[in-house]
Amino acid sequence: MPAAWSLIGALYEIEQDIRDRKLVAEDKQTFRATHSKPRIEWFFDWVEQQRRRSGLLPSNPFAKALCYAWERRVALSVYLTDPDVPIDTNHLERSLRPIPMGGRNWLFCWTELGAKHVSIVQSLIVTCRLHGIDPYTYLVDVLQRVGQHPASRVHELTPRLWKQHFADARLRSILYTLQREGGKYVR
Repeated sequence: MPAAWSLIGALYEIEQDIRDRKLVAEDKQTFRATHSKPRIEWFFDWVEQQRRRSGLLPSNPFAKALCYAWERRVALSVYLTDPDVPIDTNHLERSLRPIPMGGRNWLFCWTELGAKHVSIVQSLIVTCRLHGIDPYTYLVDVLQRVGQHPASRVHELTPRLWKQHFADARLRSILYTLQREGGKYVR
């Protein structure tokens, strides 16, 4: 097995190999089980051995890193069992990057509550983009639908579930109707 510090590179090489081979679904999961899983198991065995090693104080940064990895071993391994889960969350972090980058703009939210609402809207926009949904279309539909939708099923209005349930029968705004009718309001 590779040294612990080169393991991450090896895992990413396996993922690149999966992309090069254009593997999907069950084939992707099988390839990960064959190539990545033994490395992940070796890594967590190594982490456990290091944690049990005498001489490491709990305050030691290395000991803290080992505990961090050990406590999250199930979450860090979930990509082995689900072919749709990527090895990392880099794509999410790139999508969310505009939010902290817009920090100066949030100064003009006037209140903490205003800033909180801006962050909610930003998060919805990013989530829509990740699911291939036009944010404007989503927000127009949901804002019209929310008053009549049962509160017990509000989770259906999140972008991912909205796409499944409502994207094909979305509600339109009056502006859409005006645009379609050449500027004349027609009901």
